[in-house]
Amino acid sequence: MTRPSPAVIDVVDALHRQRVADGIAPSSVWGVFDRDGLVASGGAGDRGDGTVPDADTVYRIASCTKSVTATTLLGLVGDGLLSLDDPVTDFVPAFRSVVLPTADSPVPTVRMLLTMSAGFPTDDPWGDRQESISDDDLDDVLRAGLLFDSVPGTRFAYSNLGYALLGRVVAVVAGAPFTAVATDRVLRPLGLDDTVFAARDARGHVVTGYRRHGSEWEALTTPGPGAFSPIGGLFSTVRDLARWGSWLAAAFEGTAPPFPGHPAAADTAADGDQAGPLGTAERRAMQQAMRMIPAEALPGSTRATGYGSGLFVEHDPVVGSIVSHSGGYPGFSAHMRWSVSTGIGVVAFENATQAKVSAAAAQAHDLVLADVRSAGDAAGTRVPPTTVSPETRAAQAAVQGLLADWDDERAATICTPNVPMDVPWDRRRAALATAVEAVGADLRATPVAEESSTPTHLRWWLPGERGRLRVEIRLAPLAAGLVQTLTVRAEPTPV
Repeated sequence: MTRPSPAVIDVVDALHRQRVADGIAPSSVWGVFDRDGLVASGGAGDRGDGTVPDADTVYRIASCTKSVTATTLLGLVGDGLLSLDDPVTDFVPAFRSVVLPTADSPVPTVRMLLTMSAGFPTDDPWGDRQESISDDDLDDVLRAGLLFDSVPGTRFAYSNLGYALLGRVVAVVAGAPFTAVATDRVLRPLGLDDTVFAARDARGHVVTGYRRHGSEWEALTTPGPGAFSPIGGLFSTVRDLARWGSWLAAAFEGTAPPFPGHPAAADTAADGDQAGPLGTAERRAMQQAMRMIPAEALPGSTRATGYGSGLFVEHDPVVGSIVSHSGGYPGFSAHMRWSVSTGIGVVAFENATQAKVSAAAAQAHDLVLADVRSAGDAAGTRVPPTTVSPETRAAQAAVQGLLADWDDERAATICTPNVPMDVPWDRRRAALATAVEAVGADLRATPVAEESSTPTHLRWWLPGERGRLRVEIRLAPLAAGLVQTLTVRAEPTPV
């Protein structure tokens, strides 16, 4: 895999150093990772003991915790202990006291809670201060009644209350406190030993969170675990969260990265998937947009975005899906994001209220992705954002041979019947000859670049004396791997 250049890593480091210099936070730490783990990291400022933070310094990661909560829950679903379509009242009896917004409203299901579509109002300011309340306190909240912004199951609204309820579901189903279940089923099997629910359990230095008061930084206390720990209770490090992102991103490569020294590294399932909290299919499902997020819910967003299971999913027209989650707690800001097509990601933490390190992390990620893609272009092959299927590669080879030595009967064995119906063979031959002449293309040359938007789509370019020849194919949904779309176009060099 192509890795980011030292030059772009220096830019990422400078970006975070500038944030400390600008007084956005007392400290800032970052990491770049791929499917194999942490690639580079750095830090700036003072972590509280006169030392610059590093990849093993412990920060509150706030709502990045939600992906761990989702993974814990989905593991129990996979074990057959509950269904995603079970109503929350099956596990939280106190919710039966909640009056739903309409007479025909369904009781929120586990799936609705997981995908932020239970109808509750967005609740960050309130939810961020509820972490240490008890289960009994949460039951009292429910019995006192709730407000709804929408009918359950109809639209997205970011809800901490929803994930607190998911934590209760986990505890009831597993018969143990949520924090213990998440630790035993997810964190420790993956070797995330520096990721903990209580500061006292951390092995490394735990930074203090701050908020700005005039020209001074005011230290904040950290609440202990409680009923709202599932929404954002974890502490972690850049090294651990990069490992977490690598494990999730690896689901799109078909295998997970090794974690030496832990049980998950030794055990492999029959299909080659690494043993662990979830298999590759379940992890991929987590990273699919299950609920559309309206633009007004994400001010400033430039990409279409949805919510999966404890993760946001953005669509980028160049690299495809980008998975992410931010974390904001009093005194802390965190962010993690990765490209599913490349596995390259960024994590970043800062210790200040409303620091919004997500902005820096997103900028850093865009820089790293652009650098990796330009490196691929410089090497002569543009890396496709998706894995091209073997059938598409076979079709590419067949089309290459056809273009170099056209024969209608041979074309008919490569393409589906609609191809000559759409544009007859004689017109295709004439258009090919015109395009080749326009750029002086070498039809037997090796492609100089290629792109793919899906496994059954491929676009490539052949060199010419006066430009390039662009060839594009799409396969029909037939196991034979036949071409349903074939276009050839001249791209002359601008004069």
